Amino acid sequence: MGKYIRKAEKRDLIRIAEIYIFNYRLNFYPIFKNDAYYFIELQSDILAKSFEEKLSNLFVYDDGAVKGFIETEKGEIKKLFVEPVLQGNSIGTVLLNFALGNLKVNFLWALEKNTRAIDFYKCHGFTLTEEKIPEEDTDEYLVKLIYKL
Repeated sequence: MGKYIRKAEKRDLIRIAEIYIFNYRLNFYPIFKNDAYYFIELQSDILAKSFEEKLSNLFVYDDGAVKGFIETEKGEIKKLFVEPVLQGNSIGTVLLNFALGNLKVNFLWALEKNTRAIDFYKCHGFTLTEEKIPEEDTDEYLVKLIYKL
């Protein structure tokens, strides 16, 4: 595996949940503005339990502290998040390159309004397709990006 990349373990689940929550509040709350979801339902302990079922698909960036994670399944990047205060330090790139080289990922779905994420993936060889699907229970859309060598 990569220098700082390792398979996620049960002990990482709360930290993974924290990274997920911080990113969701920062990046998606401004779009959806759903206080009940982002500040009541989205809790570390509950989210950690849901990630436990996905441990076989989770990898973390750990250089002494877990600073990011990636979840993949059947060639798809399901989630890629880095601690917000550490973004811009190549952690996301390291996770993405690990997944591309070792997990054979080749596509993902991103929120259409999440232009920062879309730009990140485009800079790393992904192409935006014409495919899009509605984001469940919202008026927003997910767009598909594919990776071709």
